[in-house]
Amino acid sequence: MTASSSPVTGRKVRFALVGCGRISKNHLGALATHADDAELVDVCDVNPAALQAAVAETGATGHATLDAMLGSTTADAVILTTPSGLHPSQAIAVARSGRHIVSEKPMATRWSDGLRMVRECDEAGVQLFVVKQNRRNATLQMLKRAIEAERFGRIYLVALNVFWQRPQDYYDAAKWRGTWEFDGGALMNQASHYIDLLDWLIGPVESVQAYSATLGRKIEAEDTAVASLRWRSGALGSLSVTMLTYPKNLEGSITILGEKGTARIGGVAVNEVQEWQFAEPHPDDEMIREASYQTTSVYGFGHPLYYRNVIDVLRGQAEPETDGRSGLKSLELLTAIYRAAREGKRVALPLDRGA
Repeated sequence: MTASSSPVTGRKVRFALVGCGRISKNHLGALATHADDAELVDVCDVNPAALQAAVAETGATGHATLDAMLGSTTADAVILTTPSGLHPSQAIAVARSGRHIVSEKPMATRWSDGLRMVRECDEAGVQLFVVKQNRRNATLQMLKRAIEAERFGRIYLVALNVFWQRPQDYYDAAKWRGTWEFDGGALMNQASHYIDLLDWLIGPVESVQAYSATLGRKIEAEDTAVASLRWRSGALGSLSVTMLTYPKNLEGSITILGEKGTARIGGVAVNEVQEWQFAEPHPDDEMIREASYQTTSVYGFGHPLYYRNVIDVLRGQAEPETDGRSGLKSLELLTAIYRAAREGKRVALPLDRGA
């Protein structure tokens, strides 16, 4: 049986989910908003308590291992909300079973693993979706439109800040958190959606320089990092990330300064239009208040919109907004930043695809 052989028609798109932890709730909630078009048929977790809770909540069939689930599931696509370092081996197993993959960010913790995931999915003829739900935020959609309409003129400077708080007990709650193999640090985990914006909004990065440090948490990876960037367009930029902000999450923001425009999308998670000034007026300027929204969650509200695209793609009605190759762009930039910090030198992009 190959789920990828033809579009899903005449029935709901079937999903299975692997990893019933913290972020899985966003996926379950998103699927529930599309109950007319999608259904969850299986869930899987190695933690019996987490699995039992997910079965009770969803009514889906529970499995203790991915192999067991793949042996019996009728799902068209499998959602991976497991620790990041497990995504490559799990995605490849799913692809070889002929099913599509929806992978949480980051798609992998190693550049070579990300490349392998895309290759395997190509060979199996299945779709690889990488979750980048922040792109669907109304604030960032407005910013993207302004850039595409060239309202900034030439972009000169970009500043991206992620000033959040992850206490030690967050890392202590699961052994894989903060480890190099399964998680990465503040850049790879918490800031990966923001690093995605650097390429998606501004364009290809030419080179990076960086520092990283583990200053306040007992973890393997970094809790704080800074980077300097040069885009191929000539624009310069900075990235500042920490999980040590006292006493709680303070800011997730992007500021763009251009020849004919200035914009700053801030708030705790790029949810507020805080500056919006352009030389030429545009109808979007009247939508600033409407685009801003209140949030208590750094995840935003993009998951349901993201799944709308996934469902439409599997029905043969749309092109994927964020596929494996798109996911590779942010993984490539993350890898370059880590290399720059580790080696103490400027790292040029693109990276070697044979690495």
